[in-house]
Amino acid sequence: MKLYYSPGACSLSPHIALREAGLAFEPVQASTKTHQLSDGTDYYTINPLGYVPLLELDDGTRLREGPAIVQYIADQAPLKNLAPANGTLPRYRLQEWLTFISTELHKNFSPLFNPALPDEVRKMGRDKLAQRFAWVDGELAGKDYLMGEHFSVADGYLYTVSRWARPMAVDLSGFANLVAYRARVEARPAVQEALTAEGLN
Repeated sequence: MKLYYSPGACSLSPHIALREAGLAFEPVQASTKTHQLSDGTDYYTINPLGYVPLLELDDGTRLREGPAIVQYIADQAPLKNLAPANGTLPRYRLQEWLTFISTELHKNFSPLFNPALPDEVRKMGRDKLAQRFAWVDGELAGKDYLMGEHFSVADGYLYTVSRWARPMAVDLSGFANLVAYRARVEARPAVQEALTAEGLN
């Protein structure tokens, strides 16, 4: 398998999942600025949408969209318990989390990366994110991870997106459950491996 990624982008989530699953893969860096690979290949010829992540399977099949990719990864290593079994209510809870992180956190961060965004709009975006993170903080009360005591692919995604808070000036320091959770996730060996591989440590 090949994982097309950009350091620190949302592709860190499937990168973590692959390392947690113990699956063999080749990381391929795809710049989100130039949309080129290190060898000069036009990334649009691989993913016409131009963004990461993209997972290329050994037979050449390509999967886009992080929430789909991480569930595929989890299903390749069921003994790692990275996702509940398909068709069960816990699996739908996992999908609920992946959807929330994607639509309420990830997508609300996206405009903040635009330097031309007016300050007033930027403040509105930060306030919205703070409200959403406050809710997550409450959901984490008494839990090690989003789904309870087991790390899941949703945790890798939440951790990845929450890393953007500091550079985007979204203050998470008042959310004690979230702060402790982030430290717990970051301490995992597979997460450390992914961070080191992407030059983020």
